[in-house]
Amino acid sequence: MDARFLGTAELVKTPSAAVVVDVMRAFTVAAWAFARGAEKIVLAASLDEALALKEGHREWVALKDGPPAPGFDAVNSPGLLRSADLGGRTVVQKTTAGTVGALAVKDAPLVLCAGFVVAEATAKLLRARGCDSVTYVVTGEDGRADEDLACAQYIARRAAGDGEAVAGEYLRRAGASRAAEELAQGVREGAHPDDVALCLELDRFPFAMVAAVEDSLMVLRPYA
Repeated sequence: MDARFLGTAELVKTPSAAVVVDVMRAFTVAAWAFARGAEKIVLAASLDEALALKEGHREWVALKDGPPAPGFDAVNSPGLLRSADLGGRTVVQKTTAGTVGALAVKDAPLVLCAGFVVAEATAKLLRARGCDSVTYVVTGEDGRADEDLACAQYIARRAAGDGEAVAGEYLRRAGASRAAEELAQGVREGAHPDDVALCLELDRFPFAMVAAVEDSLMVLRPYA
């Protein structure tokens, strides 16, 4: 299985299969939203679009990066979201890196969104689909975020059937990343003290997350 690791800005053509990785915190949050009962997640292109979608669907839950803001119901924090009751709800998510990366590959035949919490389920789905070539979109820090690259490289090895891939070294890299440090030090607003630990929970959830265009919107759904 051929694997390429690119930043969002480096995408020059539509891949046949894409895994969009945002460990801290967009797709860890997405996984938690599904675990808390969300039916689907709409990935918004901008804050204005997220607010407009919320305005048109008052029962939807809108969340964003950073501190709480008018019109938004939640922030992009797994620690703050893990106690939410999202049973049957639609979530609208707009983040700085993760949602941008997913929208950049929206025309790909297969788009998966991932973090460590769904790593094995993601790798299994890639194997099941028989993907010969996979582009891993490293969303953080213009493609240089080591937590995202580490996760992408781990999933790639697992997807290729490498049974000797040891998660520990990849998790250590993620835990030593700039994003983890900033979260731990409280530099980033809209965070919870448990966010880093929650983002590094390997295979917490048994589902992958598949994104596809539905009625002109990029929609993320769990895939067991």
